[in-house]
Amino acid sequence: MTDQLTLSSALRSETHNLHEVLDKRVMQLNPFADSEHYRGFLRMQLRLHTAAEPLYHNSNLLNLLPDLSGRSRLNAVLADCEDVELNKTLLSEDQRIASYIKISDEYEGLGWLYALEGSTLGAAMLLKHVKNQLNLSETFGASHMAAHSDGRATHWKQFKAMLDQLELTPAQREKAITGATQAFIFVTDAVNDVMIADAIAS
Repeated sequence: MTDQLTLSSALRSETHNLHEVLDKRVMQLNPFADSEHYRGFLRMQLRLHTAAEPLYHNSNLLNLLPDLSGRSRLNAVLADCEDVELNKTLLSEDQRIASYIKISDEYEGLGWLYALEGSTLGAAMLLKHVKNQLNLSETFGASHMAAHSDGRATHWKQFKAMLDQLELTPAQREKAITGATQAFIFVTDAVNDVMIADAIAS
């Protein structure tokens, strides 16, 4: 029963299969094979972080998660897009598509944030590929993958602790699970939309 688990454990359990499918799909497309593949990967990141950016400034969520505003990585993604000279028309298109996402319920927002914050752990492995295969780094082209100053694991544990301390009703927990599910589906759709196209084009 997910209502007997901590919120972070329930979110992990309910999105496990979606997460596995997404991870496998991304790696199948070999996003670090060359610059064109990586640009497709960045476009996916741009859609996700643009869609979720309003959450980091939502007053209700800031009351629930006090350090939230400092966790946004959209500016880092945009800097990486500029570093690798992502086509401006494509960048604008991805931002336009992301703007259609409206996360109006803060409890669904918690689920989206769970998905985004969790991705910082996997970024450690991705950063190694970026460095070895593309000669990019935390300071050029892959700044959105950089670890927080207090460390990836610590930063993630702090976020999970904040989630798990929230006193939510069963309905609110279900909304959080719905939000996390929506986030993984959105990213998977973005992968299939932009990463495959770039892989074929290259």
